[in-house]
Amino acid sequence: MTLKQLEAFYWAATCRSFAIAASRLNISVSSLSKRLAELEGVIGSELFSRSARSAVLTPLGEQLLPHARDLLRSADDFMQRAADNAPLAGRCRFGVGELTSMTWMPRLIAAIRTRYPNLLVEPRVGVGEEVELGLEDGDLDFGIIAGPSTRASITSTLIGQVEFQWVASPLVVRDPRWLPPTALRDHTLVALPDSSGVIRIVDDWMSAHGVSPGHNLRCNGWAAVAGMLREGLGVGILPKAWAGVLVQRGQLARLENFPAPQPLRYTIQWRRDDTRPLLAHMRELAQRSIDFDAPTCLI
Repeated sequence: MTLKQLEAFYWAATCRSFAIAASRLNISVSSLSKRLAELEGVIGSELFSRSARSAVLTPLGEQLLPHARDLLRSADDFMQRAADNAPLAGRCRFGVGELTSMTWMPRLIAAIRTRYPNLLVEPRVGVGEEVELGLEDGDLDFGIIAGPSTRASITSTLIGQVEFQWVASPLVVRDPRWLPPTALRDHTLVALPDSSGVIRIVDDWMSAHGVSPGHNLRCNGWAAVAGMLREGLGVGILPKAWAGVLVQRGQLARLENFPAPQPLRYTIQWRRDDTRPLLAHMRELAQRSIDFDAPTCLI
């Protein structure tokens, strides 16, 4: 029995498909299947039932999976202690929300490439729910999204936050300085969809002030939200730094009587069972790189 065979068994059992498990290990599906067959040969029993469309664990496989996880954790700890200064190599796939991608993700990638030139970085942009599913399925190594995960299989660390301001176009609000929060019921709320973490702080704000919008206009892109606000299609929130630039240009106005919503906290998330040294290094670089005031194509 080899470490490669145990890795093949563990990731095949915990990823959504053999293809994802093989990709995580940087091998082909046929090589993955070969390692599983070799391990089953050593054990003398099947670990997967392949009668169904997708292979599922046998009772023995279910029983041995926690032991394989413990052995791999010990191996990871051994390798980390033996090679603390060894350069990282291979493939690193991570997911981020659109707000991160439009501000400081390029800075993070530059930091990763500078420190670990042999590491192939593959970023993916999506809403928080998509990133969490990618983590859970084993398709992503880590994710950077708003809020802690509610999924039992995922853990997270707080790395920063972003502040927002209420804004509207001078075309839709004649005197933004004096507009009260209760006026929201007479306007359209331009915002991201319910799957976005930003909506949580908007909902909390509306509950605290006992108001709801007259209409909703939702879109799953920050650039589109900002564009619709500039066109006078409603009121909404934008990241504080972006709002400041657009207000300075005269394209938007601050709603000064609208108290700012609570800051939105961002975390780096990963699977609880993933103990690779890679993740500790990525958490460190993310904490150093985070900056939601960074330049963006939006402005």
